[in-house]
Amino acid sequence: MAPDTSFLLIGKLATTANTTKDTIRHYDQLGLLKSRKRQAGSRLYTEFHPECVERIELIKSAQAIGFTLTEIKDSLNDYYDGQLDINLQLSLTEQKLAQVKKQQATISLMVDMLSERIDILGKMKADSNYELDVEVCKKTLSSR
Repeated sequence: MAPDTSFLLIGKLATTANTTKDTIRHYDQLGLLKSRKRQAGSRLYTEFHPECVERIELIKSAQAIGFTLTEIKDSLNDYYDGQLDINLQLSLTEQKLAQVKKQQATISLMVDMLSERIDILGKMKADSNYELDVEVCKKTLSSR
């Protein structure tokens, strides 16, 4: 019986999906990809369903907007099984947006504080007699 040629070996999938074999192995291990084992002589090959190319693209898109592989797994499998709960997805996406906005605020604060530090260090470099007012620094930190 001839093997089903529509399934892809890992090298072909990696090339087609523009990723690495290690990434595919990792995704497969996490259950993000559909694969099957095939015995050929003394070797055991893992073959991947052709839809894995699209799955990898969806995984990378979801990662780009902040979702973890664990968060992606259930949604991806539900989508392909026709069981996607839109209300749940909406809720999860709103939660992710809130989380990212919180991270954004933290990063903004860090940028401000680093900028202030650069200003102070620049003054210290320009004026060897410059004295740092620790109380002003404390007030600046506590007001944030």
